[in-house]
Amino acid sequence: MCGIVGFTGHREDKKQVIKDMADAIRHRGPDGEGYYCDGDIALGHRRLAIIDLEGGAQPLYSEDGNLVLIFNGEIYNYRELRKDLLSRGHVFATNSDGEVLIHGYEEYGREFVKRLRGMFAYALWDRNEKTLFAARDYFGIKPLYYYSDGGLFMFSSEIKAFLHHPDFKKAFNEPQLPLYLSCQYSPGEETFFRNVRKLMPSHFLVWKDGNLTMERYFEPEFCFDAKKTEDEWVNEIDRIMADSVRAHKISDVEVGSFLSSGVDSSYVASIADVDKTFTVGYENKQYDEAEYAKAFAEQLGVEEHVKYINPDEYWAAIPVIQYHMDEPLADAAGAALFFLNQEAAKYVKVCLSGEGADEFFGGYNVYQEPFAVQWYDKLPRGLRKKLGDFARKHPTVKGANFLIRRSMPLEERYIGNTNLMSEAYKKRLLLRYPEGQKTPADLVKPLREKLEGLDPVTKMQYIDLHTWLIGDILLKADKMSMAHSLELRVPFLDREVFAVASRIPGKYKATPEGTKLAMRKAAAAHVPEQVAGKKKLGFPVPIRAWLREEKYAGVVRDAFASDYAERFFKKEELLKLLDEHISGRRDNWRQIWCVFMFLVWYKEYFVLR
Repeated sequence: MCGIVGFTGHREDKKQVIKDMADAIRHRGPDGEGYYCDGDIALGHRRLAIIDLEGGAQPLYSEDGNLVLIFNGEIYNYRELRKDLLSRGHVFATNSDGEVLIHGYEEYGREFVKRLRGMFAYALWDRNEKTLFAARDYFGIKPLYYYSDGGLFMFSSEIKAFLHHPDFKKAFNEPQLPLYLSCQYSPGEETFFRNVRKLMPSHFLVWKDGNLTMERYFEPEFCFDAKKTEDEWVNEIDRIMADSVRAHKISDVEVGSFLSSGVDSSYVASIADVDKTFTVGYENKQYDEAEYAKAFAEQLGVEEHVKYINPDEYWAAIPVIQYHMDEPLADAAGAALFFLNQEAAKYVKVCLSGEGADEFFGGYNVYQEPFAVQWYDKLPRGLRKKLGDFARKHPTVKGANFLIRRSMPLEERYIGNTNLMSEAYKKRLLLRYPEGQKTPADLVKPLREKLEGLDPVTKMQYIDLHTWLIGDILLKADKMSMAHSLELRVPFLDREVFAVASRIPGKYKATPEGTKLAMRKAAAAHVPEQVAGKKKLGFPVPIRAWLREEKYAGVVRDAFASDYAERFFKKEELLKLLDEHISGRRDNWRQIWCVFMFLVWYKEYFVLR
């Protein structure tokens, strides 16, 4: 795991600039650094040594020196790929997994990316052709951002590196704010920085002579196999998960595993055969999962490490956390991950985690929504629309949210796992809401045409794979682990695991009876019954309660009353949200937290820096 940076163009101070950019993301790779500069490009690399500790320094070069590689991630099938390339006459200079990317590109060109099994973001510079090729993995586990403005093109693992290039024009991208207020994260290709974009998962880009082109190399598709029984699917899941965990344990350093009270991390930890597991808990026992995890770790016979988070340290860490996120994230579990990774990094350099199980196997509680009150969906659509319009005008009426959501078809109402604020709600809070403002539904619209013929649960999975998974789950997993120089590996989010999961019929995923049905049965052979069947919780955090304590509510109140908050929001509306929550009249904690996280992030990047 590493950090990569690069930029094009001519500068006399090119070597110093690329070093400054790489130093900004030193936390991604404290074990080493390397640079390449010529008249057209500068490349930088920060290394976290995991495989080939002695010989894996980057940049890496082809035999003739023409291709230059910088790479972030892990290629889990590199040994098979290396064997093939050796048989075709390629000569390897190291035992690193990254070197297969160079020789694979020489042998197979851009198509080689389709052969990779792993998590990756990498860039290859062809000196003869003066062409840059960069690719991001299938599901977006590793990030890659790029900046294009005039003749300057830059890319990096993290946006903060761009701030150290003298020609970077830091400007706030205000149209992203209303989208964030609905999603809790920054959705789509754009970011909160103008002209900075994300290379989307399963895409590669090519830069040549100032021209940038993009291409998608993989499309996740669901094609059900109705012939297999549930027991056969359970066996398939167990087989492929064992294979994936085995591949994800390839390392020249010790590998640990995260462990919560939920089935996903428990399943991974139980089959990983690691020596150490890591858990977070809270002093408030209502939100504490540590006792479950400790009991299971004892059953596994592993060394369990628990970090108990107290509220003062949680709140003190928020600015640091939002700085590391690069863009605001209102998922309260982000801070829990920050402390979890901090604890794990004291003992290991690599950890396994359970991200992706819900998107692949149908695990979110919201996936049961299509089965709830099904008679209502049989009412005439015109009647449901009128009831929905009434609820929009009277949002405080009991059941208003249900009436609004069920007035629309699933394809229209479901924008991803979170739909926090409606357009009307945002107009109430924001100083400016331009006509023609793009909505989250607009971002999801291109996905809808690919949903035809799928059952409701699979439609929701497909949308989450392209939205929530990328923008929230994997963002915080990468940024919070890398903040502590820890490599996080996610065995569920594997190409071969998806090849199995994508063929499982809906009746073995989510139904009125439960979620992740087949996967839970596969896990049940390895974990206690109460864990295998446990309802999805995520990372519970006691923020709702903290926001009713003046000590912490006062911190939020100061942010809501700040001059930089007044640049975007109506102060009186923000303070009303907070006062309603404190008094107990309404439960506004998610809306409060969403705005507060944005303001903390904005202060870090546009007030203090």
